Amino acid sequence: MTTDTMNPTTAMKRMTRMTRMNQRPRAIRALAIAATIALAGACGGDKEPPPKAIKAAKPKKGAADAAPSGSQLLTAAKKFFSPLPAVAESAANPITPEKVTLGRILYYDPRLSKNHDVSCNSCHKLDNFGVDNEGTSPGHRAQRGERNSPTVYNAAAHFAQFWDGRAATVEEQAGMPVLNPVEMAMGSEAQVVDMIKTIPGYEPLFKSAFPSDGDPITYRNIGMAIGAFERGLMTPGPFDEFLKGNITALGPDALKGLQLFIDIGCTNCHVGPTLGGTMFQKLGSAKKYETKDEGRFKITGNPEDKFVFKVPSLRNISHTAPYLHDGSAENLDAVLSVMAEYQTAKGHLDDDERTAIKAFLSALDGTIDPAYIAKPDLPENGPKTPAPDPD
Repeated sequence: MTTDTMNPTTAMKRMTRMTRMNQRPRAIRALAIAATIALAGACGGDKEPPPKAIKAAKPKKGAADAAPSGSQLLTAAKKFFSPLPAVAESAANPITPEKVTLGRILYYDPRLSKNHDVSCNSCHKLDNFGVDNEGTSPGHRAQRGERNSPTVYNAAAHFAQFWDGRAATVEEQAGMPVLNPVEMAMGSEAQVVDMIKTIPGYEPLFKSAFPSDGDPITYRNIGMAIGAFERGLMTPGPFDEFLKGNITALGPDALKGLQLFIDIGCTNCHVGPTLGGTMFQKLGSAKKYETKDEGRFKITGNPEDKFVFKVPSLRNISHTAPYLHDGSAENLDAVLSVMAEYQTAKGHLDDDERTAIKAFLSALDGTIDPAYIAKPDLPENGPKTPAPDPD
């Protein structure tokens, strides 16, 4: 039957239906083309970017700006971090109260220096988060070292000591500044031991700390005692509570900062219980960083170790300025800029990102028992104790 044999009304209805059927494939094709174009744009595609004069609308604050889920972030964080130990145990140097008592006294005693004016606490102030807030620290005759004095807090949990890792433990590290001519400037191990033996009050302290040693006053035992004391210098804080399961221990900004810290790759270096101190890393791994200090290369002579340093801990970092091996980053904003530019692919932080990361870093601030770090009474000089020597 053809349309010219139908009545006009029936023919008109059939033509309308056919027209709609013909339009559907076109509409479907148009939708498919539009979807393809949109997908290509989302993945980069080959299209030119819009002119610079056309700016994308800034997303409105809302769900995307909310703090990440604490429970989900805790699961992610546990892959990189762990809570601080109560003490940094050592099988080679078992901690006893007697060693800690002796080590605390030696830590504060300036007579371990040639001029009796520099102690461990001079550069690593225990009432100031373990630092002196100097770019480089003054030593014998106010000489300055080449590198910034890092905090002593939590250092016993590191895999090596000093910026270049030249000491394996805090016990080994403790004896090195004493003999450094720029720092404490004592002439030899024997000179230090002889001086200690002239102070009558030290003999019973060493005998109590090392009861199995026939002659306990040795240079090795000086380091062992100071090391035992330093192994208790742990500073747990809110982040440790978070890692133990208290997801309310970090506020919304700190949670955002932790998420960003993980997302931009800070965890490539800053991991473990001290968020650092677990590896050596080149300063300028993403972009060349200009520094005269060749780092670990001075110790190993290996060209691959040029500009390589121990990754510092981030514990209490809000209080331990200035930063970097040379103290050249004067404040937290400055060192965040350096790290973003020279150590990450991201290259920079905007103001909101900076605020969030600083909130997270504040959660790494910790506390310690004031009684543990209280300055002790030092044993009095004996008649043969050498006088200070400023030369």
